Amino acid sequence: MAEIVSILPGEVSTNRLHGYLLGAVGPRPIAFASTKDNEGRPNLSPFSFFNVFSANPPILIFSPARRVRDNTTKHTLENVLKVKEVVINIVNYNTVHQMSLASTEYAEGENEFVKAGLTMLESDLVGPYRVAESPVQFECKVKKVEPLGRDGGAGNLIFSEVVKIHIDSSVLDENENIDPYKIDQVARMGGNWYTRAVTGLFEVPKPLSTLGMGVDQIPENIRFSKILTGNDLGKLGNVQQIPSFEEVVAFKQGHVELQSIVDNQDINKLHTMAQGYLNKNDVLSAWKILLAL
Repeated sequence: MAEIVSILPGEVSTNRLHGYLLGAVGPRPIAFASTKDNEGRPNLSPFSFFNVFSANPPILIFSPARRVRDNTTKHTLENVLKVKEVVINIVNYNTVHQMSLASTEYAEGENEFVKAGLTMLESDLVGPYRVAESPVQFECKVKKVEPLGRDGGAGNLIFSEVVKIHIDSSVLDENENIDPYKIDQVARMGGNWYTRAVTGLFEVPKPLSTLGMGVDQIPENIRFSKILTGNDLGKLGNVQQIPSFEEVVAFKQGHVELQSIVDNQDINKLHTMAQGYLNKNDVLSAWKILLAL
C-alpha cells in the first residue's frame, strides 16, 4: 500500500497548500468575469473558484483570491465593490487560449477584451460587456461580497444574481436544452492542466510568467486571417515580442517548403503551415513562418 502523506494547512506554505487544493479539487468550471470600474473601463478575467448555487433566485458565486505573493487584490474584485454588476461568460474549447491570455496581469485600465482578441457585446440590463464568442453569458447583479480572510490566498465570495441569460442557439439540442457536446466546455485542473468535457485532459501554458503582447499587437494581415482561429491568435498574442528579422531569415533559409510558399506569395498556405506549428505549441516557429512573407 502506498504511503499516505498527511498535511496540516498551517504547517505548509500558502503557495504549496494552494497547489494541493487546486490539484485535488477539479475539474472546476471557469467564470470568465466581465466588469467595469467606476470610470467605465472594461475588465475581463477568468476565475475557477466558481459554480452555481441556487436556481430560485438564480445565484452564481465566484471568488477572486488575494494574491499569495504580495496580498494584493485583483481588478475584478475592486470593480464589483464599486460597480455591483458582472457578466459571467462560459468558456468553451474554442476560446480557451484567449481566456488564458486574458488572465495575464495587465495594468489597471488595460482592456483584456482587446488584448485577448475577444469581442465586446453590449449587455441589456447591466453595464459590463458580454464576450460575444462565449456560448452562454449571464448578466448579473452583485448582491454581496464575502471576504474569507485578510492574508494572501484568501478568497472573496462574489454572490451574483442572474438577471438575464444569453445562449447561442448553436449549442442547443432539438428540445432546446444545452447539448454537452455542442457547448464543448472546458474546466481547470491543477497547474497548467485543463480538461475538455468531450475528450479529456489537455494543457494550456500559463501566461502569467510573462506579459503577453496581446492579440491587438498582431499585424492585421495575420489577425484577420481566414485560416487562423481565435485560439491560434491567443497563442500568438501570448509572447512578449515577435522574432527578429534575422531570426526569420535564418529560419526561412533552412526551410525549402516555406521558401516555395513565400516565392508563390500564398498567404493561405503560409497560415496553414503556421497553424500546424501552433497545434504543436511551437509558437515561435509559427511566428517565423507568418513573418516570412
